[in-house]
Amino acid sequence: MPRFSVIVPCFKVQGFLRECLDSVLEQSFGDFELIAVDDCSPDGCGAILDEYAERDPRVRVLHLPENVGLGRARNAGLPHATGDYLFFLDSDDTLTPGALRAIADRLAEAADPDVLVFDYARTYWWGGTRRNVLAHILAEAPGTFAVSEYPQILDLLMVVWNKVYRREFVTRGGFTFPPGYYEDTPWTFPVMLSARRIAALDRICLNYRQRRQGNILSTTSRKHFDIHDQYERVFAFVAERPELASWRPYLHRKMGEHCLDILAKPDRLPPADKPEFFRRTAEMFRRHRPEGAPVDGEVAVLTGSWTGYRLKRQAARAGREAARRAERARRAAAARARTGWTALHAHRPLDENLVVYSASSHRGLLGDPAAVYAAAREIAPHMRGVWVVRDQETAAQLPPGTEHVIVGSRRYLEVTARAKFFVNDVNWPGSLAKRPGSVHIHTHQGTPLKYLGADLLDKPGARLGFDVPQMLRRADRWDYSLVANRHSELVWERAYPCHFTSVRTGSPRNDVLVNGGSGDFRERHGIPADHTVVLYAPTRRDYRRGGHVDRIDLARFAADLGEGHTLVVRLHPSLAGGPARGLGLAELARRRIVVDATDEPHLTDVLLAADALVTDYSSVMFDYALLDRPIVVHADDWPAFTASRGAYLDITAEPPGHVSSSYRELAWLFASGAWRDEESTRLRADFRARFCEYDDGRAAERVVRALLLGEPMPAPEPVRIPGQAAAPDALASA
Repeated sequence: MPRFSVIVPCFKVQGFLRECLDSVLEQSFGDFELIAVDDCSPDGCGAILDEYAERDPRVRVLHLPENVGLGRARNAGLPHATGDYLFFLDSDDTLTPGALRAIADRLAEAADPDVLVFDYARTYWWGGTRRNVLAHILAEAPGTFAVSEYPQILDLLMVVWNKVYRREFVTRGGFTFPPGYYEDTPWTFPVMLSARRIAALDRICLNYRQRRQGNILSTTSRKHFDIHDQYERVFAFVAERPELASWRPYLHRKMGEHCLDILAKPDRLPPADKPEFFRRTAEMFRRHRPEGAPVDGEVAVLTGSWTGYRLKRQAARAGREAARRAERARRAAAARARTGWTALHAHRPLDENLVVYSASSHRGLLGDPAAVYAAAREIAPHMRGVWVVRDQETAAQLPPGTEHVIVGSRRYLEVTARAKFFVNDVNWPGSLAKRPGSVHIHTHQGTPLKYLGADLLDKPGARLGFDVPQMLRRADRWDYSLVANRHSELVWERAYPCHFTSVRTGSPRNDVLVNGGSGDFRERHGIPADHTVVLYAPTRRDYRRGGHVDRIDLARFAADLGEGHTLVVRLHPSLAGGPARGLGLAELARRRIVVDATDEPHLTDVLLAADALVTDYSSVMFDYALLDRPIVVHADDWPAFTASRGAYLDITAEPPGHVSSSYRELAWLFASGAWRDEESTRLRADFRARFCEYDDGRAAERVVRALLLGEPMPAPEPVRIPGQAAAPDALASA
């Protein structure tokens, strides 16, 4: 008996079917059967299914003699299912890699619940991907529950394909799909209300394809009237079960909201049929209204007439348009006010002791600017440091007593108009005018490996949505560019052909790495003191929209590392808010298989906790090399990466450690111990000599003394391995 029976109904999807089937058959978890139902499809679906069945014994095909529709096609597959759990997969959707393994693990952890609800992502025909906006409901769900204990679960999209169902539970309940559109509704509500044990999985297991055309629910037709019959079935189910009577008010409101949503969609109902649809919905709403149930909010319109509904819709549209016009006028007035306010302060002298800081697009006290700020408070306490942050939420996370302004506010305009010094690791907004005499210090964000700036002009994929000329106009404001090595100096001057002076200071944020700092990362994450911590830090890909590509199976890698090891994962910051973590990382972190360090504000804390680094092409390798600890470069897609983004050096030929070109090689490096052998040490020494040239632990001090205070530049000291005795405090002039 297989663990899963994956039932795939097929009708006029020949262009998507192979991708769907491959996503199932290529899963790392192979204990399943795939029951494909050819719903008398007039295209090539039947032939494609037969082809797959011939070469894979897990595939069985049912050819229906006539077209019966999506719901009944699923029903046709049910009697042939022998798996513990049923998975209804639409034939234009796909499973994400590792989905069945993650589902199987969660089912075992939850002791085989009746239903498991998992997450999905919408994948659009134009290439975009968007995660379910209500994913937090899955993340916050208790271990197992009934809907009465966690009703929020019903706020998720009520469809059949974001769940798996225990077959015995489905058989006992006699659940089947009715004919017609919206067949998921009279399946999902009865199933969810009947289930005694539900579990949740906070992982994207399915890509929900948003087709440009051909989607049944986006077809203009009277078949959308089927929604009324489907809710009648739901109400009938509840009426036969007195124990579910308390759910009638919820279902009553849900029905009204669902029907009004269909009515509001421009592509669902023929215009001439909309009055009838409204009247039928209103009649049904009145007939099923439970005694004493409130009728307010959006559904209150169903107590009136079609004319009243139309007038209310027209008024709402007019109100939105008026609000848009008012917002445009407000923004124009604010822009005029900002111009006037800035002009007013532009006539006042610069404040020689005022330094304005920003990091990572105003995300807080981070990176090189934070290190310079800390050094300035110690070396030059008379200088006033003000941080620019993007919003009040970010401001609330600043250390107590940190002076700050919100970008775009009146105080921001005042401070930026008066400041003598500006310290930032990305460009300031274009609206910030550089006053004569002000000094802009650009720290960058590490040593460059990937193409940047003007070098992106011949890389159309990498600069998609990126305005290079505008970026260079903003870089024209730089006075000083900080560099950690001669490689960076040459790259910055080529990539940013602007009027700045390169300063060989080193990277301020890395002073703590050179000076042997410590942190509490291991303690906070419960990592045993005797564990070997392996940090995996992948970068984004420009050959994939969205930037995220799973290069290795994290669960497998963590298992292959074995006892006494902890795998820590830190995604590229640009991927932190997208679907990348939902594709397995969040769930693996919850189960303590890996530690997710993506949200750690200070990268150096993570680096200090790691005994080894595995990365692909992330600039974090240049920082980590300062710790003189083993580095492995996993370069399994180096040709594709360089073709799409470009690189300033061949990191596979001049690596900081061993290079793997496949997962098998990566696993072998750790299993054999080669990751820390003599060759690894030799490669790392050569890499450190080239790319850690000016990082001597005094970079922040050097910036403060030379660029803020105007003192002679302290000369770089020989690069020290962390733990060596510190150099004398006396400063030598350059």
